[in-house]
Amino acid sequence: MKIAIAGVGGIGSNVAVNLVRSGITWLRLIDFDRVEPANLNRQFYFYDQIGRLKVEALAENLRRIQPEVHIESSTARITAENCLSLLADCHLIVEGLDQAADKKTLLETLGNKHTVVSACGIAGSRLNNIEIRRIGNSHISGDFTTVCDAAPLYAHKVGTVANYMTAYILQLYGEQHADFAR
Repeated sequence: MKIAIAGVGGIGSNVAVNLVRSGITWLRLIDFDRVEPANLNRQFYFYDQIGRLKVEALAENLRRIQPEVHIESSTARITAENCLSLLADCHLIVEGLDQAADKKTLLETLGNKHTVVSACGIAGSRLNNIEIRRIGNSHISGDFTTVCDAAPLYAHKVGTVANYMTAYILQLYGEQHADFAR
C-alpha cells in the first residue's frame, strides 16, 4: 500500500513513526517546512536537526527504525496545481497540514478519489472526547472543537490523535492485505 503523508509536523511525523514501527514499508513524505525549536515538544525530530528540511530529517529518523523502508520525499507545499501529481498514485493520504486553506485544497482537489485520514481538534490537553468520524472518503480523528489558536499543543494529545489515525490506517491495511498481521 502506498501511503502519502501531506504535512510532516505533529500529526504527520507521529503517524509516520507509528506506521513504520507497525511494518508499513512505503511512504511518500510531503512538506516544505524546516525543523524549528518549537516543533521538538510534539514532533519526531531532534535538537541537532533544527534548520533541516522536515522531509529529510524525518526520512533519516524513520530509516533508523527500519533501514529497508521505501521513502519518497517531496519538498513542496500542496497546491491545487500540484496536488494530483504529488498524490495520484497513492492509495491513502494522511492529511497533516497546518493551514485550513491547504486542507481544503487537498480535499477539494482529490474529491472522493482517495481515502484521506485527517485530524480536527488536536489542541489542549483533554483526551476524553477524541473520536473518529467518517465524511465521504475522509476519516477524521480528534475532538472536533479545540483548535490550535484556542489552546496550546501538547505532545500527549497530538500523539493520541495520531495513534487513532494510525489504528484506522492499519485496520484498512489489514483488510486489504490479509497476510499483513502474520
